[in-house]
Amino acid sequence: SAYDPMLGGDFGPTSPGANLAHAGPLAIDEHWSYLRHDSGYSTVLWISEWPRIEVAAHFLHPLIFAPDVRKTLSIHMTPKNVTAALRQIKRDKTAMEADRRQKEKIGQMHDLADDQEWADVTARERALIAGHAEIDYHGWIVVTADDLDGLRGAVKQIERAANQAVCETRVLYGQQAQGFIAAGLPLGRSTL
Repeated sequence: SAYDPMLGGDFGPTSPGANLAHAGPLAIDEHWSYLRHDSGYSTVLWISEWPRIEVAAHFLHPLIFAPDVRKTLSIHMTPKNVTAALRQIKRDKTAMEADRRQKEKIGQMHDLADDQEWADVTARERALIAGHAEIDYHGWIVVTADDLDGLRGAVKQIERAANQAVCETRVLYGQQAQGFIAAGLPLGRSTL
C-alpha cells in the first residue's frame, strides 16, 4: 500500500497486497521534489537537524501524530567506531581549547555556551570510556497524498510539526525515488 495508497488497510490473505507479484508499483514518475506513484503522490523529507537541547522522551509526538496526514517516519541508527569517536572528541577538545586561548588573548569574555559545549564533549568522552556507543541518527519522513495540492499542504503541516519537535527538515531534492525506497517501504535493513 506504500505505492498504491488506494488499496486501503485490508491486509488479509485475499487482499491485493498479499500477492507478491503485486508488491511493486505499476508506474512511478519522479520529479525534483516529489514522486508520483500508482494512486498517490509522495515527498521525502530528510531530518537534517535533531534537537540540540535536552528534550523529553516524547519529543517526536507532534511529528508522529500529526493529524490527517499520511506519513511514514524512518529512523536509522548507525553506531560509530569507538576509536574514531574518541579521535573526534580529542579534535573537538583541542579546537575548544585553542578557541578559549584565542578569546583570552584578545580579551573576549568566556560565555556559558562555551561551558556547555565543553561539558557536552566531556560527557560524550565519559560515556565512550564507560563502554557506551556513540550513534549517528538519520531520519526521513515520507508524506503521501492523493493529489499534488494535498501533498503540498501535508508537507507544510509536517514541516510545522517537525519544528514543534525541535527538528529541522529539508526536502530530499532530486533523490525522491531513492529516498522513498529507503524510508517509505517497510523493510528492515542493516549495514552489518
